[in-house]
Amino acid sequence: MAEHLTLSRENRERIQAVESTFGRTGNTLQIPGRVLVGEGRLLKFCRRGPKPKVFFLFNDILLYGSIMVPGRWNKKKQIIPLEEVEQEDLKDGQAMANQWLIRTPRKSFYVAAASPEEKQAWMEHIERYKAQLLQNKGLTIDRTAKRTFAATWIPDTASEICMRCSDRFTVANRRHHCRRCGFVVCGACSKDRALLLNISSSPVRVCCRCINYLKDQGEQEKRQQRDKAKNFQKNSLEDLGLNYEYKSSSKENIEQDSKYQVTTKWFNDRQVNVSPYCYIKPEHMKPPLTGL
Repeated sequence: MAEHLTLSRENRERIQAVESTFGRTGNTLQIPGRVLVGEGRLLKFCRRGPKPKVFFLFNDILLYGSIMVPGRWNKKKQIIPLEEVEQEDLKDGQAMANQWLIRTPRKSFYVAAASPEEKQAWMEHIERYKAQLLQNKGLTIDRTAKRTFAATWIPDTASEICMRCSDRFTVANRRHHCRRCGFVVCGACSKDRALLLNISSSPVRVCCRCINYLKDQGEQEKRQQRDKAKNFQKNSLEDLGLNYEYKSSSKENIEQDSKYQVTTKWFNDRQVNVSPYCYIKPEHMKPPLTGL
């Protein structure tokens, strides 16, 4: 019991030390059940090249930030829930060795460790505590499930021209990134904004090709919704024993149907304790469907 209390106190002190390096950010890291598993420095591949970042692995989150004064002051704290993390092992590249890819719905990026052993340790610890977290929540890892992850941004140095219109980047023609595909594009090719809920609750920058795809996808979803509504309407009529066909009515059909129309009788509900409308046929126990 005494050993457990000592470990709990040491864990709280370690978390408090991590929190103090980021200054006052408004949200505390001290929550019941949270344990600091490890910490270290990794290279994170940013839009302008690899940058050293400080990483902290907890039993429920992955935290990283920019290093200002090593061991004393960090900034730009980023918190990623472990259940959202998916890792992909990668071969060594020209820019970074011992690298792998971290995907999340909100942000995806490449990281690299100082050695193959450290890389393996990071990946194994992340997977282990992610599995424990899901198990504690009664969830399982579904490898076949399709999940939406944020695109990995292509670095600025990877292209001197817009990857859509091929215009050369200059001081006036600046580089931008499409939030959907991650391509490096110019301002003219990324003037549109779209709502990508996995990234932001506000519209974000997208390139001309992605906005056209999203518009086509939106039109397709609208058609599917209309078809679904028609099928539901048709099935509802069939359940009532009515024969309803989706076809235009000719003038002859309209004149023929008008012969069987009967004026609805309306009652004054102040004098008669009934509904303000009635049905011509008593076997009709439900009101007619609207919107037909």
